[in-house]
Amino acid sequence: MDHDADVPTSTPLDGWLAELAQPNGAPGGGSASGVMLGIAASLLRMVAEYTPDDPRAEECGRRLARTREEVLAAVQSDGVLSATFGAALGLPADDPDRDRRVRDAALDAAESSTRLGAIGIRLLPELRLLAEIGNPNLLADLAVAVEALRAGLSGAIINLRSNLRIARKHDAPEEALTDLDADQSRLGETAREIGHLAGDLSSRLG
Repeated sequence: MDHDADVPTSTPLDGWLAELAQPNGAPGGGSASGVMLGIAASLLRMVAEYTPDDPRAEECGRRLARTREEVLAAVQSDGVLSATFGAALGLPADDPDRDRRVRDAALDAAESSTRLGAIGIRLLPELRLLAEIGNPNLLADLAVAVEALRAGLSGAIINLRSNLRIARKHDAPEEALTDLDADQSRLGETAREIGHLAGDLSSRLG
């Protein structure tokens, strides 16, 4: 496979993972975090589909199908932004445009991380619902979905923190960072809630 910033998520899994392993950052850690969110959405939908006698589960399944499509689009977009970010960081230190390009790319990458994180936040109520009404025979699958969600959201938070640090290092104005700082706090709170749910599900497994 040729190195390309636009690595489609329709790429076979072995090819996508091989591309992830390359030193080009596109896809990179942000895209990998998004894929974990996609796995979580798909596993949650599976639990919903195995809960056929409750209309709430049916509607949940429809929402999760849309969420999976959204996260895949976000993953692909993140890969493109990651390539742009890497190109900016790779500019010579004496390039007069380097600071501006790195700053702008870092802010774009931070926005991408918050988009992925927002998808993780929207999965939380679906998780709560299925923990209540889901087919009990799929409790283990639900627990795996929770761990995938926790990993994906944690990855988005890590990338957001890194992007904000680099943006500040390259003199991003604070007014451009205020909302992103608030997003970071909101994502952190959601991650803590998911951690509590993961513990509850683990205790139910015995």
